[in-house]
Parts: sequence; C-alpha cells; structure tokens
Amino acid sequence: MKAKFEKPVEIEEEDTFKTILSKYGALALDKQENLSELIGETVGELDIEEGKISFGDIEIPVQILSFYNPDLRQWSWAWDNEDIFGKDLIQTAFKVKEFGDNFNIPELNTPVLNADINDCHTLAMVAIGLCNMDAYYAVSEEGLDIYVVFNSDLIKENNSLIKFRDTFYTFQKNFRIYPQIAFESYTKLKGYGFKPHDDFAVAKIGESRIIVGFTERGNVTRILMYDEED
Repeated sequence: MKAKFEKPVEIEEEDTFKTILSKYGALALDKQENLSELIGETVGELDIEEGKISFGDIEIPVQILSFYNPDLRQWSWAWDNEDIFGKDLIQTAFKVKEFGDNFNIPELNTPVLNADINDCHTLAMVAIGLCNMDAYYAVSEEGLDIYVVFNSDLIKENNSLIKFRDTFYTFQKNFRIYPQIAFESYTKLKGYGFKPHDDFAVAKIGESRIIVGFTERGNVTRILMYDEED
C-alpha cells in the first residue's frame, strides 16, 4: 500500500519529452513484454475499416495513433489525419495532442515529426503511458508503418520480481532518460512502495526488494534484488 505522503506520478509544468518518457517509459516497456507473451511471433493484421487488429485467432479493437514513413523518416500523428482515419479511430491520438497542448510538449502536438525508428517507439511508449493503454503495435502496409494502440483483457500482467528488475535495467540502458526519475516512477506506477536514499533507492515489492544505486549524476551503478523466497 502506498504511503499517503508519496508524490504521485504525473506530468508537471516544465517537464520535457525526455522527462515524460522517463516517467512512463518503463511501464510501457513492461506492457509491451506482456503483449509479446500473448502473441509470440505472430504478425498482426490490421483492418482499419473494422477498427481491429488480428493476431491469428485473436482480434482486438484498436485506436490509430500515427503512421510512419521510413523513407522520409517522418512520423505523422493520426489526430492530424481525421480525413483518412475518421474521428472515432483517433480519439486516443487526440488525447495525446491534448497533453502536448496543455504542457507545451512539441513532440506531442506537432503534426509531423522527423524521426527514426527508435523515436517512433519512444513516442508510442509515451502515448500508451499517458493514455493508460495496454500496448501498441506497428503494422507495415504499403510502405508505411501504422502504429495502433489498444486495451485487451487477453493481455495478462506478469508481475514477477525478475521481470521488474530486467525491465528497468533494459529501459535505463537502451533509452536516453533520467534513470532516477524512471525507477521512482516505474515503482510507483506498478503500485509498489518506494523509498529514496542519498545514493540509492528501494522498490518494496511485498517482502522483496529491488535496490538501485546511483552516481551523483544520476546514472545507475548497480541493481540488486532480494527475493523473499531466497
């Protein structure tokens, strides 16, 4: 149970896109791993007219987030393409734009962005974090990558201690973020207890603990796991 004095995870004035990614990205990566456990190597097939994506026998209603042109290296938000997708399929994209407008985040309210494939993933990760979606997926069609987001009861959470540790390690290693913000936010968004110290912080998961050490500049020095079952 969270202590009442703990500061919740939310966007604040002056937050940059990097800060927002730091806050919501680890949980988004966690969710993507849950999706992978459901679909494995199955390639998704998108039916825009029906507003759904299929993974074999699994069908899930979707929202269109964006499309990406890899030749032009351009990400185009779906909220700027209502004439293509229709209003109903881009409600989540509009929510993302609203965050961008309210907090002056150009990455979220600029219609077209110059981006590489890594940028696409960070934009999609932020989107599912802000809009509380379960996952995103990119479908390649006619030279474009169409990014969709969705919720589904079929996607089950894996809340193992090892997964939490490994997800945070992967996130702070592979993305340009603020690791201290990321660890605190990931811990709190998962509903775990969080306790900061001068040069380390602790995630309390039942009787188990994940301890992350930090340098003065906020970089990770070590990640330790103490499992109650050990």
